[in-house]
Amino acid sequence: MVSWRHWAVPLIWLTLLLALTFGMAQLEPLLRLIEPDTRQVLYHRTSLAALLGQHVFVVAVASVLAIVLGVGGAIAVTRPAGRDFLPLVAQVASIGQTFPPVAVLALAVPALGFGTLPIIVALLLYGLLPIVRNTLAGLSGIDPGVHEAARGMGMTRGQILRQVELPLAAPVILAGIRTSVTINIATAAIGATVGASNLGDPIISGIVNGNTAYIVQGALLIGLLAITVDSTFERLLRRPAAR
Repeated sequence: MVSWRHWAVPLIWLTLLLALTFGMAQLEPLLRLIEPDTRQVLYHRTSLAALLGQHVFVVAVASVLAIVLGVGGAIAVTRPAGRDFLPLVAQVASIGQTFPPVAVLALAVPALGFGTLPIIVALLLYGLLPIVRNTLAGLSGIDPGVHEAARGMGMTRGQILRQVELPLAAPVILAGIRTSVTINIATAAIGATVGASNLGDPIISGIVNGNTAYIVQGALLIGLLAITVDSTFERLLRRPAAR
C-alpha cells in the first residue's frame, strides 16, 4: 500500500492554493507594496473561489474530451483497420497544437457566441497533440513478442488491448495527459477575453486598469493550480514504484 507521504507534496500545494483562494485578503499589505497608489488592490468583482471553480470546470471538460478523442483516435489508428489513417490523425493533432488558442477563439466566437464554450473548444484542440502523440508512442513501443504471447494464450484483440496494451502504455499515456492538462490550466486564462469567467478575470482586469496587484492574484492562483495538478500526476506516474 502506498504511504500517505506519497501524496504529501500535492496536498501541500492544494492546501496553499485553497488558503490563498479564501484568504487573499491577508496578503493586502504585500499587494499594496506592489500598487501603493491604487485604492483597491484586492480583486472583488467576483469571489476568487468561484473563479477557481469555473477555471477547474473548463479545464476538466476540455481535458476529458481531449482524452476521449485523443486516446480513442490513437487506439483506432493503431488497429489493423485504421492504420491508413494514422498520418491524418497525427497531422490533425499537430495542427490543433500549432494553431494559437487566441485564433481559435476569434473563429469560434462568431459561431458559438461569448462565454465558456469557445474556450473549451480552444483548449480541446490545444490539448490533443500531447495525448495523441504519447498514446501512439506508448502503444507502438510495446514489444511485438508481448502481442504474440497474448495471442498464444487465446486472448481476443479486445482483451489484448484492455489487459495488455493499455496497462503497459499507461505511464506514457498519462505523461501526455499530464502535459496537456498542465498547459491548458495556464491557457484557459485567455477565456476571460471572451466572457468565460475564470482565474483569467483578475489578470485581464489588471491589464485593462493598469493594476499589477490584480494580475499577481490571478497569476499566483493559476500557478498554484498548475503545480498542484502537475505534482498529482507526478505522484500517479511514480505510484507503481512506490509499492
